[in-house]
Amino acid sequence: MTLRRSAGVLGITAMSIAMLSGCSQGEDRAGESLKLWHYENETSAMGIAWDRAIEIFEEETGVPVEFEERSFEQIRQTASQVINSDEAPDILEYNKGNATAGLLASQGLLEPLDGAVEEYGWDSKLAESLQTTSRYDEDGVMGSGSWYGIPTYGEFTMMYYNTEMLDEYGLEVPETVEELESVMQAFVDEGVTPLAQAASEYPLGQLWYQLALTQADQQWVNDFQIYENPVDFEGPELAYASETLDEWLDDGYISEDSTGLTAEDAGTAFINGTYPMFFSGSWWYGRFLEEVDQDWETALFPNEGMSPGSSGNLWVVPEASQNKDLAYEFIDITLRAEIQALMGNSGGVPVAAEEADITDEESLALVENFNTLLDRDGLAFYPDWPTPTFYDDLNAGLQGLVNGGLDPDAMNAQIAEDYESGIPQD
Repeated sequence: MTLRRSAGVLGITAMSIAMLSGCSQGEDRAGESLKLWHYENETSAMGIAWDRAIEIFEEETGVPVEFEERSFEQIRQTASQVINSDEAPDILEYNKGNATAGLLASQGLLEPLDGAVEEYGWDSKLAESLQTTSRYDEDGVMGSGSWYGIPTYGEFTMMYYNTEMLDEYGLEVPETVEELESVMQAFVDEGVTPLAQAASEYPLGQLWYQLALTQADQQWVNDFQIYENPVDFEGPELAYASETLDEWLDDGYISEDSTGLTAEDAGTAFINGTYPMFFSGSWWYGRFLEEVDQDWETALFPNEGMSPGSSGNLWVVPEASQNKDLAYEFIDITLRAEIQALMGNSGGVPVAAEEADITDEESLALVENFNTLLDRDGLAFYPDWPTPTFYDDLNAGLQGLVNGGLDPDAMNAQIAEDYESGIPQD
C-alpha cells in the first residue's frame, strides 16, 4: 500500500510539486476561479483536509475557489444533467463504480485524466488495488480503460460499538458472527434494539452485502461487480444475506422503523447512544471522534474475509469544465503528504501518506484495519455499483423486507430482475 512508501519517494514528489506550483504562481490568472463541489461534512476528515487544500491552492495560485457543498443525494440525482451544462463545476467529488462514475464516463460527460495522471505521477501514489475504481472502459465498467477519477482516500465498512453500553450489560466486542448474534440477543433481552440502521439509504444495503460476503469468494465478487459470470440470486451468498436480515428483523436486532430512516438518522442515533452498534463506513469515523460523548471503538465485521470497501469517492473533472488545468492542480494538492497526514490524523484513511506521519493513535488503528483488508485482498466494492439503478432497486427491495411486504425469496427475485435489466448488453 502507498502508506508504506519510503520517505525518499515522498521527498522527490514534494520537489516535483514545488516546481509545478512555482510555475503556476508565475502565470497570469486574473479573473479565473475554480468551481468546486463536494459533499463531505466540514468536521469529517475529508472536509478538514480539503479545506486546508483549498487554502493552499488559493495561496499558491492566487485563484479563488468557489466551493459549494452539495449533499450526496443532490449530486447523485442531478449530476448527469448539471455537468452537461454551463452550470458544471470545474471539479467535483463523485461516487465511484459502474453505476456512477462509470456511467458518466461512458456518456462522455467526464474528462479522461490519462494525461494528468502521467504529468503528476498519480498512478505511482495509488496502490494498484485502489486504481480499479479510477479507470473505466467504453461501457463504463471499472478496472480498465482510461482514468476518469482520482481517489485521495480509502474507505471500508466496519462495526462501530458503544463500549460503555457493552460494559453496562457485561458484554464484549464479538469476534464471530455467532458471538455478534449473542451480543445482540443480550441487548434485546434488556429491551434495547442493538443495531442502528437505515433502509431508505445505503447502510442496510451495505450490511446485506456484508452478510453475503461472509459466504462468498473473490470470483463471486467479480461476477457480481464486473459480470464475469451470471449471478445466482438464489445461491448461498444472497440467500444467506436476505434470510439472515429477515431473521434479525424478527428477533428485534433491527428496528422495523428503519424502513423510512436515512443514513444521517442512523448515524445520529448512534451518536446519541440510542443504539449500541452501527454498521457503516469509515467516513463516519472523524465525525464520531468529534460528536460521540461515550466511549466507543471500531472493529472489522467479525469474519476473516471480505468487506464492502474500495478507494474513496473520486475527484472527477466534467468534460464541460472551463478550468481543467486548475482542477488538476487542486487534485495534486489533495494528494500531498501534508494533506494526507492531516486527513489521517483527523480520522480518515489516506492513500498517499507515511504511517509515521499518522500520530493519532485511534486514527492509526483505523488505517491498520484498512491495511488488513488490503492484505486480504478484501475490498469487495459496494452492492449498488453494478447497474445505474441498483442503488434504488436494492433499497426498495430491503424496504419491502423490513416492512414485511416481501419475504427473502421475493426480495431476491425482485432485485435479480432489476440487476439483470441493468447490465450492459453486448
